[in-house]
Amino acid sequence: MKHPTLRSFISLTAVTAALSAQPASPPEGFVSLFDGNSLDGWFTVPGNTQDTWKINEAEGTLGRDLQQGYIWTVGTYSDFILELEFKLSWRCNSGLFFRTNPADPVQGGFEIQIHDIKEGELPGKHGIGALYDAQAATANTLKKRGEWNRLRLHVEGDMVKVWINDTMVNDIDLSRWTTAEQNPDGSKNKFKAALSELPKIGHIGFQDHGHNVWYRNIFLKEL
Repeated sequence: MKHPTLRSFISLTAVTAALSAQPASPPEGFVSLFDGNSLDGWFTVPGNTQDTWKINEAEGTLGRDLQQGYIWTVGTYSDFILELEFKLSWRCNSGLFFRTNPADPVQGGFEIQIHDIKEGELPGKHGIGALYDAQAATANTLKKRGEWNRLRLHVEGDMVKVWINDTMVNDIDLSRWTTAEQNPDGSKNKFKAALSELPKIGHIGFQDHGHNVWYRNIFLKEL
């Protein structure tokens, strides 16, 4: 979560990063949150989305060229299953936010860390698949850099489960976080409120944090 020193770029793609702007079809019962051709259903804070985020229809991408930016769903969601694909650049640091207040994303919601780490490196509380600064993933299942990865996020009540490339890497019970600035294992975190006390509804968003990252085939099913 350090402030970036590089100009940043984040893109959402529908089918391929370079060739097709046609989105894949969502699974049965799911809806698509990104159509690959427009910013319909998304906004940024602060600023005008159309001025800061650009669509490349030929490539089906959404790109931003500013530092420390986020993009958010217009809709808010409580219990849901989210499926998407992501691709990382070298040492990329991004994040998937959920049940979050865009006006205060770090303190006002939850983040699943999207982070490039070395093959075989064990992820910590700031590594891929972690509930950021709260609970590390149990495994590093990332594919080789430049390849697409699949992520599934299941959020229901206090229970949050994360799969990366079809392997469950995190199983979280938010009710266990009962003390501000402290995790259940006694380690410290940066959150001013106990995670169990945060709202159970909010926006979904992606973080732009100084490195290239791509998202595509973003599908959601409300529970």
